[in-house]
Amino acid sequence: MKIDLHSHTNYSDGALRPEELVMRAQQMQLDVLAITDHDTLGGLQEARDYAKVNVPKLNIISGVEISTSWHGFEIHVLGLNVDEHCPKLLSALETQQAKREQRSIQILEKLQKAGVDINIEDVRRLTTGVVSRGHFAQVLVRKGVCSHPQQAFTQYLGKGKKAYVSPGWTDIQSAVSWIKDAKGQAVLAHPYHYDMTTKWLRRLLLEFKAAGGEGLEVQHPNLAKAKHDLMVSLANEYALLGSAGSDFHAPSRWTELGKRLHLPDTIKPVWHNWDMLHADAK
Repeated sequence: MKIDLHSHTNYSDGALRPEELVMRAQQMQLDVLAITDHDTLGGLQEARDYAKVNVPKLNIISGVEISTSWHGFEIHVLGLNVDEHCPKLLSALETQQAKREQRSIQILEKLQKAGVDINIEDVRRLTTGVVSRGHFAQVLVRKGVCSHPQQAFTQYLGKGKKAYVSPGWTDIQSAVSWIKDAKGQAVLAHPYHYDMTTKWLRRLLLEFKAAGGEGLEVQHPNLAKAKHDLMVSLANEYALLGSAGSDFHAPSRWTELGKRLHLPDTIKPVWHNWDMLHADAK
């Protein structure tokens, strides 16, 4: 069974519309796909409506990726199998989206102050939902200000750069509580991407677990074996379930839906007791 529990649509910073993401999942022969847009559940119904008619065998998991702040780090928490109609979660995500909107205006002002000629509509037309720094990076490349997205971050959008704005995200404890309120499972996203030592990562996992976190994303298509083994070891040490996701944003040669996401037998998967899945996935 092919399972991918981390993907994005154009409701956040993904390139594909929800129905296009479902089509991609079908092409990659996925059985289970979690749609986890940043701070929004907006694309889920469109994906389900399309899948119901065109890909009825695809299990779509309701998910979200919540941005949090922790000791100066931006940490992302996935909510899987959340009730997408939960009032507390929806209200919290509205607050997160308002912070994103305010941040986008401040980033725009800083870019203009730095002599970059763009307007907010250039950015908003790239998304159906929330605006992110990634959208600003795309605009900077399209306008010829930068040659590639990474340059946009290293020159303008990265921490400490000309157009950086501190986001003021919520804390990890709140994010986990929102997910729990919505009857979902909280999973720490891509721990191997955070620029921190193993000592700090252990501290993060300890606090995440204490807050009620249940899982750790331990597998990614391009994750080196040594890092994968470390993540599995840490997950087991802190009694966290293992999750696997491509963090898919767009078709590319570096990452793909469902690619190289197998979990070893040494870790219990986050889906081990999901009733909607075939027994072979347990």
